[in-house]
Amino acid sequence: MTPHFADRLTSRCEQVGAPVCVGIDPVYERLPAAIIGNGPTGVPDNAHEAVEAIYQYAIGVIEAVAPHAACVKLQSACFERYLWPGLEAYHQLVHYAQERDLIVIGDVKRGDIGLSSAHYAAGCLADSRFDDLGRVDGPDAVTINAYLGDDGIGPFVDMAASQGKGVFALVRTSNPGGDAVQGLHLDDGRTVAQAVGQLVAQLGSGPGLVGQGGYSLLGAVVGATKADDITQLRQIMPQQVFLVPGFGAQGGSASDVKACFKPDGTGAVITASRSVIYAYEKNTTDDWRSAVEQAAIEFKQQVRSISQ
Repeated sequence: MTPHFADRLTSRCEQVGAPVCVGIDPVYERLPAAIIGNGPTGVPDNAHEAVEAIYQYAIGVIEAVAPHAACVKLQSACFERYLWPGLEAYHQLVHYAQERDLIVIGDVKRGDIGLSSAHYAAGCLADSRFDDLGRVDGPDAVTINAYLGDDGIGPFVDMAASQGKGVFALVRTSNPGGDAVQGLHLDDGRTVAQAVGQLVAQLGSGPGLVGQGGYSLLGAVVGATKADDITQLRQIMPQQVFLVPGFGAQGGSASDVKACFKPDGTGAVITASRSVIYAYEKNTTDDWRSAVEQAAIEFKQQVRSISQ
């Protein structure tokens, strides 16, 4: 039997020494010269050429951060824009990262209802087996949009429960534009984000959904830049693991994210993307992988000092 997702995630964080996740959001134009050369700028007209460069870069990032990160978060949009070559590369990278003991989060942010949500859960999260494709394992968890309510969240939770996987529902996002909706106050005094957080807490507390460590397979995305909301959301969602984007390049600081953790240092995984995967842009060395690894080490040290 596959161990509960939240227990696996907690165990992996303990193994590497800090609850850190590296987001892999590859943009072709920012790839190191060692991969794309110093030729014409812009995305190539050939999709396979672009995907091959992105794939090789992502492989290098995974190898560099694997000893230091609990998980990686693959931004599916960066691959989907290249159509089927990109999707194939995305699934290959999921497998490659899992082979290196990383927990893989598919950052897909899907959101729909009913049958459509069930199809998304099957396509984005499930392990698939087809006669012509063989076994294709999905990521260990995915991000979803919680703002369609329980009939949008439910199919993902059901799929995750059946396969030992996890789900992270968007509750309070790090982007400034989210304030216009998530920060609105309802008649009862709650913000919209708090109401969604209560829904996530309720849906994540069902039979078999909470692991031995006290955390649900249904977690919550709570942005590092929303420090004023974090304390209340932690109280509303005591059984949710917080996936916390926005640390580093987006402005989230150590003091901002400390309240995401419980007193024992569990309950949150802090994510950094650009500040790690593009660290070579601020480094004079030609060895871009070393720059990425060093940034991952420094990121881990920062988060360790917060969570302990």
